[in-house]
Amino acid sequence: MKILVVEDDRRIANILAEILRDQHYIVEVAEDGQAGLNFAQASQYDLILLDLMLPKIDGLTLCQRLRQTGDQTLILMLTSRDTSLDKVAGLDVGADDYVVKPFDPPELLARIRALVRRGKSTGPNVMEWERLRLDPSHCEVRYGAQLLKLTPKEYGLLELFLRSGDRVLSYDVILEQLWTFDDLPNKETVKTHLRGLRQKLKAAGAPSNLIENVYGLGYRLNPNL
Repeated sequence: MKILVVEDDRRIANILAEILRDQHYIVEVAEDGQAGLNFAQASQYDLILLDLMLPKIDGLTLCQRLRQTGDQTLILMLTSRDTSLDKVAGLDVGADDYVVKPFDPPELLARIRALVRRGKSTGPNVMEWERLRLDPSHCEVRYGAQLLKLTPKEYGLLELFLRSGDRVLSYDVILEQLWTFDDLPNKETVKTHLRGLRQKLKAAGAPSNLIENVYGLGYRLNPNL
């Protein structure tokens, strides 16, 4: 899952990024409202964690502009202003939820998971395919009874495949969803992560073609097993 953090306090932004990456989320950070708008318009995110008080474009205005363009990305407002009027204002311009600083990391993560479960396009909390089971709440993957130890990128790949069902994912789609703008690898790097994921699935007893290569198009979970 890919999250955009729009926060001008670099210390808080780094803390948020670390907390989210520990949960295997792909994280990009924008340090002002204009940069946040540029990021949101240039890429697709599952959730935007948006500070209210931002330079250039404030959080309320940014949220309002995104909603006016039809962008329905989940937005979680994060601010130190704990008043009913601020909360109402955030919700009125289209924010989905509101968390007050200083935040408790477990509560913040729980609120994010709750929003994702409510989102129309994000699918169920626990995802399954054949004997494969991924539980985002605990960052846990099993094939049958066997627990898989995956790298963050392998976990991200598998979650992306499970959320996509049998839809074929091109290299470009995989890159956009799992890497940030300043960390884009080449296709060989993607192949290396896919190969590692396939090897671990096979070692756990999964069919070797559970993730199949659709020649010339990309990869998907095999619908014919």
